[in-house]
Amino acid sequence: MSLFNTVRNTIVPVHKEGYPFVAAFFVASLVLGWIFKPLFWIGMIFTIWCAYFFRDPERVTPQDDDLVISPADGKVSAIQMVTPPAELDLGSEPMLRISVFMNVFNCHVNRAPMRGRIVSINYRSGSFVNAELDKASEDNERNGLVIETRHGQIGVVQIAGLVARRILCWANPNEPLDAGERFGLIRFGSRLDVFLPAGAAPRVSLGQTAIAGETVIAEFASAKGPVISRRS
Repeated sequence: MSLFNTVRNTIVPVHKEGYPFVAAFFVASLVLGWIFKPLFWIGMIFTIWCAYFFRDPERVTPQDDDLVISPADGKVSAIQMVTPPAELDLGSEPMLRISVFMNVFNCHVNRAPMRGRIVSINYRSGSFVNAELDKASEDNERNGLVIETRHGQIGVVQIAGLVARRILCWANPNEPLDAGERFGLIRFGSRLDVFLPAGAAPRVSLGQTAIAGETVIAEFASAKGPVISRRS
């Protein structure tokens, strides 16, 4: 293997949404270095961190419609039965909610937890309290997706955090999603909530580290049902 291929396979690609931020940090480093040379190296440290924050690695997703895959990198911060947000229109009965908290060092690209079709996308403005707190589910800025799967409708909610100020979602209603497929990104600290209907059992523990697109966070008992066509 050539040196070029070795370097290419070692360096994790940066998501295109991060290009303006990396460029801004780099330019700021040059300006600061012109004023006082040591500041250039401090600025470069932040530039490297910014590129690291917006990294977008490839993931190998289990292909099983009974599995629920983590939509985010981070720590499992909650596993409980709660009523889903009203804007998701998933009813008033409690559903299993599994939350994954992302700190500023986690990869922030969000991935679909199951294969299905997007029924709706609902954005709500809000505050920016610590996303690890339970009240963030109700108070913070958030964007919720409802996905029709072979086990019924599930909810996936992107929640902005204390530092986050922008939720990105490039999916659209009525589009199909494969498990592990990228659908959005949250900048600088946040949380993902997954709401699951009856039949789902958690397969993670509180405090466990989850990897987006790879870690199984819940599982449905095998059931026969209509198979949703994959995207060609």
